[in-house]
Amino acid sequence: MENVRWRCAGRRARTRRRGPGEQPLAAAAREAREESGLTIEIEPQPLTAYLAKRNQDDMLVVVYRGRSASGEVVLSSEHQAFAWMTVGEFASACSFPSLVEAARLAASSRS
Repeated sequence: MENVRWRCAGRRARTRRRGPGEQPLAAAAREAREESGLTIEIEPQPLTAYLAKRNQDDMLVVVYRGRSASGEVVLSSEHQAFAWMTVGEFASACSFPSLVEAARLAASSRS
């Protein structure tokens, strides 16, 4: 399923931060909209989750699959560029093996 495209801002994968009291699914949709200008329809069932470090902080990464029906990418001030990538291209560009595996899982289990 190499025709699946992944959004990668700059050359790092996007992280989705959750606000106080915000549910993970709502946080993912909000962050996608804020950082890309796209409204993403996110499947409610997480595909996977894993523990990671951001700087010195522990974090739980929850991975969802989603899609945008249409729209133009409008980057937030946090990013300078974006790229649409196949899973293989994403694997070459991403330095986080767990995130690459999550992308592969999303591509192989899509409906």
